[in-house]
Amino acid sequence: MPHAKTVHPAKLGSRKRVLILALPPVDALDVIGPAEVFALANSLCREHPEPYSVELVSSAGEAQIPSHTGIALVAHHTLQEEQTSGRAIDTLIVTSGWNPAEQLDENAIEWIREQSPKVRRLCSICVGAFALAHAGLLNGRRATTHWRMARDMADRYPLVNVDPNPIWIKDGNLYTSAGISAGIDLALALVGEDLGEDIALEVAKNLVLFLRRPGGQAQFSIALQSQHHPGSNLDELCVWISEHLHSELTVEILADHLSISVRTLIRLFQRDLKTTPAKYIEDVRIEAVCRALELGGRSLEDIARICGYRSIDVLRKAFIRRMGVSPRDYGVRFARDGGGQ
Repeated sequence: MPHAKTVHPAKLGSRKRVLILALPPVDALDVIGPAEVFALANSLCREHPEPYSVELVSSAGEAQIPSHTGIALVAHHTLQEEQTSGRAIDTLIVTSGWNPAEQLDENAIEWIREQSPKVRRLCSICVGAFALAHAGLLNGRRATTHWRMARDMADRYPLVNVDPNPIWIKDGNLYTSAGISAGIDLALALVGEDLGEDIALEVAKNLVLFLRRPGGQAQFSIALQSQHHPGSNLDELCVWISEHLHSELTVEILADHLSISVRTLIRLFQRDLKTTPAKYIEDVRIEAVCRALELGGRSLEDIARICGYRSIDVLRKAFIRRMGVSPRDYGVRFARDGGGQ
């Protein structure tokens, strides 16, 4: 049982009704992951009235919700019952499965559209974003979904600014997240908004998460992205780059390592990774800096040296340009020991 934490009464307010709407068949973890976050937040605040009331609603005509795992979930009630209840919702979270186009029940879509101006927060997990887009709620908004479905979503809903990279995005009171574990990250962010970062971090620890990830973090690492083209001539080079970030990495040095011309090297990067050698190296270096800051235990001078920056000042300017915050602020927020440089 998690240890109770003291939460300032002003942060608690009235009990918040969190409703998870399932458009079956669902990905079970998209439902269970966020629900566990709110349940743990309740247990951590047990000396006060529980801050959340979490309910699962099925858009189908019955409470049993099939999932892609073959393990059925049981909803508290159906959407039809919810429609007649008239109870207010604080946070509405929409979940779906891997065939969203086949799961866009028009009754559910209309109900989501009606709830949009009434709820404090409207969220989607993974491809649940298709439901929000189909309702027209993401038009002109920035949104994300699982990277495998991002192109399909952008093609179907051209008025939505689909960004396949972040694990979750907030645009006004609309929150969209990527797949599976990203729903947990989003739920932690919601708890952080409501109860404070200390509670959100404690929930993350109780879930034995290695790291509580910010919304701007990429769905997968730069190194993993570089592996999307098996057999590419760049595979070995990308591994070599990650092992030599502390060294000078000019296009001439990279081309010599592969025994090819600079022009050929640039063409390979454009063809296989859709980027330039310089941009790729910058991305990998910034990602390495983030990882070092998150792990803690190193000075900014050490991080600059091992990641290939000539000075702390050069690192700081590059980091702010890319991340929008200073290395120190990033470290304070995301380091495991709460520290920073």
